[in-house]
Amino acid sequence: MKLITKKLFITLATMVIATGAWAQNLVNGAIENVPAQSTYTPTFKSDGAKKKPLNIILMIGDGTGLAQWASGYFTNNNALTVMNLKALGLVTTKSASDYTTDSAASGTAYATGHKTYNYAVGVDVNKQPLENIPDLLSKYGIVSGIISTDDLDGATPASFFAHQPNRSMVKEIWSDMPNSKLIFFSAGHMEKMAEMPLETQQAIREKFTVVNSLTDPAAANAKRLGYLPPSVETQSMAVGRGNFLPSTTKYAMNFLKNHKTARKKGFFLMVEGARIDKSAHKNEYAPMVKEVLDFDKAIEEALRFADADGNTLVLISADHETGGLSIGYHGDPAHGSTNGNYVSTSHTPIPVPIFAYGPHSQDFMGVQGNDEVAQKIIKLLTGK
Repeated sequence: MKLITKKLFITLATMVIATGAWAQNLVNGAIENVPAQSTYTPTFKSDGAKKKPLNIILMIGDGTGLAQWASGYFTNNNALTVMNLKALGLVTTKSASDYTTDSAASGTAYATGHKTYNYAVGVDVNKQPLENIPDLLSKYGIVSGIISTDDLDGATPASFFAHQPNRSMVKEIWSDMPNSKLIFFSAGHMEKMAEMPLETQQAIREKFTVVNSLTDPAAANAKRLGYLPPSVETQSMAVGRGNFLPSTTKYAMNFLKNHKTARKKGFFLMVEGARIDKSAHKNEYAPMVKEVLDFDKAIEEALRFADADGNTLVLISADHETGGLSIGYHGDPAHGSTNGNYVSTSHTPIPVPIFAYGPHSQDFMGVQGNDEVAQKIIKLLTGK
């Protein structure tokens, strides 16, 4: 073992798990005849610059390991926007309680820079509240927002504003939103909010302008904005979600940038493609690939913004891998058809890729923990 480097060991372990997925062939799924979508190659003018980034966008593909990315890449005729980036590293995702994390523990690590136990949302191993990135940055005048295709009580978005000992505490998580330092949120749909206690709904509306459409005139003048569209607009891509994630990402970046504080101090935005994971849990290969392709369009919006702005760092990673996915043997490269094999309906401890673009992108190369990613974000934005 001493003769094997850390990076080589991780690579070999990943290959073993992937090979097992192919060999066992427990679950098959296939996708074909998907119209190729365009991709974006950034200018790289700001990439790797040593200046302090004014803004950081953290994009989390829930359950997205290298095989998930490769599936989207092959299906889209060997092209993904994320694959055009140069700075690449690995993130280890274990929680404080297990090598295999859940989204709550990993989300909390990304949101606070601290490891915690599985199912914990924004609290430490002793169930005490942890200061999250939006709360911390607000002390420096830096504004924050979150976007997800999951509900607001989804483990990943919740980790950036809530403090609860268990992710199943849905009503309690929603009740934490009015006390958050976020100025923008879009996660879930208006029907879910209607299920919350009236006092929670009222408290949120007292702190945020809540709209069901971004074309609502009230959105343009909001100081703090919550966007909760109808549920049909946040459902799976397989049943026709549409452009929610890329378009909301574009809107949120401009909303935050134009905020009177952010013009000088900057912003932080977390964007989650949550339904990659949900499809993988069901071992649904084709829906998973469609979610990866949609997430890649949101990445394109972030990179275009970063190129136009010149002071924005974009980070793309995952909270964990789901399904122990490998790509099957009988695909057709000429027509972009692929098939996948899963060995699990749960998460795995396989390290996940992290892609970086913009000032200090090189800081995220190599192997690091998800808690270390958060620590680097905090240091870059605050200098501490």
